[in-house]
Amino acid sequence: MNAQPNPGTPAKIPTEINSRLRALAHDLSNSIETILQASYLLAQMKLEADAKKWADLVDKAGRDCARINREIREVLRSNG
Repeated sequence: MNAQPNPGTPAKIPTEINSRLRALAHDLSNSIETILQASYLLAQMKLEADAKKWADLVDKAGRDCARINREIREVLRSNG
């Protein structure tokens, strides 16, 4: 008998923890959306070169956060 879990089968997240993580991921999505909207509005302004670089950095980081959060939400959806 093999007492070890099958490495090809991920462990199931308990339902209450999955629900809480999904709620947190949803709230995080709302905050990320605010950052992306503000970043978009900044990009519409005439900015000096240094300010434009910072605005671009914030925009890229915001898009990365949104992508990561979507991946987290997909893992939670498929697990619950």
